[in-house]
Amino acid sequence: MSRLSTADTWIRLIFSAKAADGHVIRRNVDWIDREVGRDRFLREVRARGFHLIQTSDQFIVVCHSGAIHLLF
Repeated sequence: MSRLSTADTWIRLIFSAKAADGHVIRRNVDWIDREVGRDRFLREVRARGFHLIQTSDQFIVVCHSGAIHLLF
């Protein structure tokens, strides 16, 4: 995916994707930092009531507000 022109454009595209409707979005942490900034991304995820998991160099957004359970 090529670099988008603005953080607003990136946010609009990522959260309007089909995956953002009750599914999962996964992105590289460095990519988030470069494209939109970590603080902005965290605010956007929180504002939508979604869950955010970080594992190694990936952010995983669970795109619903229901309970989640980490099994192992």
